[in-house]
Amino acid sequence: MMNLQRRFRSVAATWPIARTVSVRQHFRLLPGVLCLLFTGIVPLGAQPPEKQLTEQIVKNAIDKGQQFLLQQQRENGAWTGGDYTVGKTSLAVMTLINCGMTAEDEPVLRGLKFLRSVREPNMTYEVALQIMALAAAKDPAHDSSKILKLATKLADMQQKNGQNAGGWSYNFTGGRPSSDADRSNAQFAVLGLREAQYANVPVDRETWELIRQYWTSQQSADGGWHYNGVDNTSSTGSMTVAGITTQVIVESMLRDDPDENPDGSPNCCGQPVENESLDRGIKWLERSFAVGHNPGGGGGVLYYLYGLERAGRLSGRRFFGSHDWYREGAELLLRIQTPRDGSWHGNGVGEGDEVVATCFALLFLSKGLAPVLINKLQFNSEGGDPKNDQSWNRHRHDVRNLTDLITGLPGWPKLVTWQQLDMRVVAQRGGLEDLMLSPILYLSGDKAPVFSPAEIALLRQYVINGGFILGVATCTKTEFDRGFRDLVKQMYPDGESQFKRLTAEHPVFRSEYLIDPESTELWGVDVGCRTSIIYSPHDLACLWDKWNIVEPPRRSPQMKAMITKSTRVGINVIAYATGREPPSSIADHQLVNVAASNDELERGFLQVAKLRHTGGWDAAPNAVRNLLVALNSYAGVTANTKVKNITPVDETLKNYPLVYMHGRNAFTFNKQEQERLRTQINRGAMLFGDSCCASPQFDKSFRDLMLQMFPDHKLTRIPANHELFTTKIAHDLHDVRRREPNGGEPGKPFKPTTVVGEPFLEGIEIDGRYVVIYSKYDLSCALERQASAACAGYLSEDAVKIAVNVVMYSILR
Repeated sequence: MMNLQRRFRSVAATWPIARTVSVRQHFRLLPGVLCLLFTGIVPLGAQPPEKQLTEQIVKNAIDKGQQFLLQQQRENGAWTGGDYTVGKTSLAVMTLINCGMTAEDEPVLRGLKFLRSVREPNMTYEVALQIMALAAAKDPAHDSSKILKLATKLADMQQKNGQNAGGWSYNFTGGRPSSDADRSNAQFAVLGLREAQYANVPVDRETWELIRQYWTSQQSADGGWHYNGVDNTSSTGSMTVAGITTQVIVESMLRDDPDENPDGSPNCCGQPVENESLDRGIKWLERSFAVGHNPGGGGGVLYYLYGLERAGRLSGRRFFGSHDWYREGAELLLRIQTPRDGSWHGNGVGEGDEVVATCFALLFLSKGLAPVLINKLQFNSEGGDPKNDQSWNRHRHDVRNLTDLITGLPGWPKLVTWQQLDMRVVAQRGGLEDLMLSPILYLSGDKAPVFSPAEIALLRQYVINGGFILGVATCTKTEFDRGFRDLVKQMYPDGESQFKRLTAEHPVFRSEYLIDPESTELWGVDVGCRTSIIYSPHDLACLWDKWNIVEPPRRSPQMKAMITKSTRVGINVIAYATGREPPSSIADHQLVNVAASNDELERGFLQVAKLRHTGGWDAAPNAVRNLLVALNSYAGVTANTKVKNITPVDETLKNYPLVYMHGRNAFTFNKQEQERLRTQINRGAMLFGDSCCASPQFDKSFRDLMLQMFPDHKLTRIPANHELFTTKIAHDLHDVRRREPNGGEPGKPFKPTTVVGEPFLEGIEIDGRYVVIYSKYDLSCALERQASAACAGYLSEDAVKIAVNVVMYSILR
């Protein structure tokens, strides 16, 4: 303790600015620093976990529940359940896969072996669940024929005539379906057939048409659905979320015509076709929303939550009314999880079985945690009626179809989602956090978008915090084109960021597929490390909207080729914007408010200078500030987040114990600049540098500079067992993730891989202390959450940890 106190006294005595805080005030940091050093448990002042929903807390709950399921598995790979062993085993296998396991993991492999060995069941639930489990395994060589048999059987079990035509009942005996039907069996049948279709097992169009007829004709007058029949007074939450989900699925399976003009071009200017049944169901749920009980009466809260997750995810709603369904549902599930073994126990039919109840809870938590790739923005347009303006949603299924296409692509998360946000609601909530739920904000329309000054400020803050804006003009582009370009001018009135047409050298044209830049007109706005706004003046969204997992009849080969090209452009933009690593739906964002007053922060203990130079010294303008915000949060260090930008010959350089530099281009320092920087380092300061997006030009210049400044000390790799990478300093860094854009040479698409291992940091060590620490792989762009598929460097979460460790090392050593 006394040695640590002496270090802080030494720091306080060394730096003139630091003396504005007394040594006694520095000692107030000691509990947090000691906590950091000896236990690795940061941050100071954090709320207890049960009061703060975080990604890690949810993952911990998932892990505990998963362990419970594994303990219940029998030697033969099954989860026994009396007459429902096949269904129960299918549900458990599907749950484990959604929680992160694969078909190569031994418990899943044993479960699949059991399911592949049994005869096809006769119960609707079991047939559907078995399809869902086998489809989740994604092993067509083993399972395609079995999925085909099950899907054929499930379709045969559907009621074909009468009042319940299009529905399902419990069983299939004597080769004939029962004459009854209910919404619970029917929704599982729909889910099973959907998974069969996505596993490339065709389902007859007639089956989907009957499903649409059943759910539309039996919707209650209040907009919800009841268990069976038509009951206008007792719609329930569990059956209404089933209806919402089914309507979305049917929309994706049925397109009635090729939607082409006589000349073969796509029809992009027709009026949007509304799904009144779906909209009425959503309005019922908004009015009746709850998570603590099944709205409308009855039990089955966990069954209802399992359906709520599907309804929210597939319909693209993060909010039903003012309710964030995932956060509220997750908070409930974490409260009622059994501490003893990680299981859940429900109150509805079947939920008394802890395996079934636990599967419902885990499916809600794991699927709802899936990354939200795109926020589709609802906004006002010029001359539009604020209550009924649908310009922003001319192509209802554009974003949904893109995310469906991306889910399952190699190198992407196995499940990605989308959602729509109303800009007016976001602005009323002061909702930068709402915008940050997704790394991409999508605007489209045929009219000029209109935003208030407060909304424009939010959009600018979104980009500053690492967000990416994608704009697409629809139908006749003139009005939207003008309005979108005006929006950029309003966001950047000083002209510091301007539109330019993207050329063949831009990585967006090969971030996933090779795209011809001559025939693909994209415009962009560079902000920080990357192009943070990309705009298409041509109606790509029309063709995204026309993609279907089931091709409509009579669609021409020409149209199919146009759809393929357009969706590939969309996927490329998303790959460029996210690096294929979108954050989870509740990732913790350390938000930067550049307009905030720094008066109090200027009294902070740690202050940092950023070096100006000719090699793109400000390529990531908020990287250091984001780092210091994270340092305040993670380590309890009082850091001044107002960064001083100075040259090496600035007289105030002597006041800064930590000097930071990054860049993207070549640079040089003259003799005087080198001498002043070397003098400051010899006084005890540390130089921390990194190459933005692993720029080879900056890397070479930095190495030349170090050779000139320290000819007797080489820049060498810091050993993996150095304390810098351990909890003695801050985070354990022995397993961090680094993106490498393999195949990034011209003429080939980027196929980045993620390398897991120790950080590759280099340093110059003098008298047992590293006075220079350098990363040739990107940290700065990752600190801004601006890294792209073409950027070789650390993933954002790990870049923060590495940078925090480096800064803490500079303080403590």
